[in-house]
Amino acid sequence: MRVFFFFYELLKSINNQSLIGIVPTMGSLHDGHLSLVKKALNDNNQVIVSIYINPTQFNNKEDLKAYPRNIDKDLEKLRGFKDIIVYNPSDNDVYDKMTSKDYDFDELGKVMEGKYRPGQFNGVATIVQKLFTMFKPNNAYFGEKDFQQLLIIKALVKKLKLRIKIIGCETIRDKFGLALSSRNNLMSKEEKGDAREINKLLFKAKKMYISYSVEEIREKVKEKLNSLNCCKLEYFEIDDLGRYSKFLVEDGKRIFIACWIGKTRLIDNIPI
Repeated sequence: MRVFFFFYELLKSINNQSLIGIVPTMGSLHDGHLSLVKKALNDNNQVIVSIYINPTQFNNKEDLKAYPRNIDKDLEKLRGFKDIIVYNPSDNDVYDKMTSKDYDFDELGKVMEGKYRPGQFNGVATIVQKLFTMFKPNNAYFGEKDFQQLLIIKALVKKLKLRIKIIGCETIRDKFGLALSSRNNLMSKEEKGDAREINKLLFKAKKMYISYSVEEIREKVKEKLNSLNCCKLEYFEIDDLGRYSKFLVEDGKRIFIACWIGKTRLIDNIPI
């Protein structure tokens, strides 16, 4: 493993004649991130793992401030991967000016996460485009937990006509079914217990979808979350997000949820 803090130094280590894979992360790594790294190593000759908390994708300054950071632990978790390059830049190495570009992702950028976290996808697309321009990877790896973000990046690549394959990887969960997330570390033991109800609700909703409307299922989900100590539903949808972008095709419906567990916001989804 080689660690670089400056793009110009890292660039000297890249063999542009080989297959290059990139795994963009914001750190606070868990087994979900590590599964992306393993997949990338299987597919490519060189793998770059970026660790950078991107300020432009946070529409809430307190959320940015609270986002977990521990670069020493992250590097320790990556130490077992001998053949990777880690890019851990400062803001100045990535941005000339700390602003995001204004992209048009059609309705895909306006529903769900786009509605409740305005500007997030502009920030995500800005940093991802920068990383793609810097390293010119053949393949890029993202988790399906952030499924709408995954589709935004697929749309970005088609919109800009980039020759990069975007590979979505299965959500990794703990033994209770909770989707692994960097934000899980922000929750108390009691809150984690409540958070583990999310996955159960998704699978109950999947069964209910045969006989009930989305509105009826949403009310049942909201009722269950309200019965817990510190949970609040933000949105619940059953939809095929591919229909919201001219750059994508419909690929089957999924069940999406976003909720607050105390002060921690979690999202999850499963296919129908």
